[in-house]
Amino acid sequence: MTKFDSIRPYYDAEVNEALQATIKHPMLRAMMNFAFPGTEDEVWKNQLRRTHSIRDFQCNFIYETIKKVLEKSSEGLSTSGFEKLEKNSAYLFISNHRDIILDTSLLNTALFEHGLVMTASAIGDNLVKKDFLKTISRLNRNFIVQRGLSPRELLQSSKLMSEYIERLLLHENRSVWIAQREGRTKDGNDATNSGILKMLTMASGEKDAMDYCKELKIVPVSISYEYDPTDALKMPQLLAEANQEVYVKSENEDFQNILSGIMGQKKHIHIHIGDVLDTELDIIKNEFPNTNKQIQALTQVVDDSILQSYKLWPTNFIAYDVLNNTNQFSKHYSENEKSLFERRLELKIDSKNEQMRDSFLAMYANPVVNKLKYDAI
Repeated sequence: MTKFDSIRPYYDAEVNEALQATIKHPMLRAMMNFAFPGTEDEVWKNQLRRTHSIRDFQCNFIYETIKKVLEKSSEGLSTSGFEKLEKNSAYLFISNHRDIILDTSLLNTALFEHGLVMTASAIGDNLVKKDFLKTISRLNRNFIVQRGLSPRELLQSSKLMSEYIERLLLHENRSVWIAQREGRTKDGNDATNSGILKMLTMASGEKDAMDYCKELKIVPVSISYEYDPTDALKMPQLLAEANQEVYVKSENEDFQNILSGIMGQKKHIHIHIGDVLDTELDIIKNEFPNTNKQIQALTQVVDDSILQSYKLWPTNFIAYDVLNNTNQFSKHYSENEKSLFERRLELKIDSKNEQMRDSFLAMYANPVVNKLKYDAI
């Protein structure tokens, strides 16, 4: 076993064997029939049998699947900022996180279409408990983040993760995607957990933390969905937390979220690529000699980039106005768009439950609240 075997994706030499072992799985068949409707099973099976690298699997199968997801469940993906990235360069993308599978898949779709290096992407081990999902995630160049560890195990796991990310970025020229915090943002308040940034610097050795971060080429990413396909599914946890209750996931909750995220209606989606952090790191290094203070300052820089670049949709403005009983942002949406959003509210949740209604609206309204801290809208 090599050092990273417990968390790494497949090597290319292992890809074909993994595909051969999975080729008869009913979930793979469902995925392929969705991506290639009307195609005989033997056609895609033969193509899989000839697949010997992660890139081939991603380009020929995952990419086609995501294009079909966009076609069936959205009104299109738009992007901005990708022109700032250099071809054949690896970047560390730190992104807000709204959907378990799609956030990273959509980013890779855009990177592929722009001719840029695609990512190895962090995924929680709670999402790949089923053998099939673990296999597909490793074929899609995901690496595993271990959850639910003791403090000592967490320290060891974080160090291993930091070293693996360093290896990917600085030695394999492989871009990396990592969420700004553990788990998806459920209330619409995208905020970076400084522990994530601290983990990234654990492999810095004797280097100054900010000098090391400059080597990693950190790029904040904002992804915004007009409709969150899992909005209603987030309500029970939000209500439990609001009432200071312990929330316990149901057995298949993560899997249900994966399916709903993929197939649920999203309308428009936008990904914005922020600037590569550079001069900001120099300023932080000069102002804060203490590493912990540097990490806190870097956390704020990442937050500022993500929140300012977040694309607001009519749904965000409608939710803000309804929640606050105002028409402040009425110029940003039509009456028809408002009616459709209010209809969604009625269908998705018990709108007579005031706490649930307000939580649902706040999920969409909070990005407006956050944007107002920076700009007049």
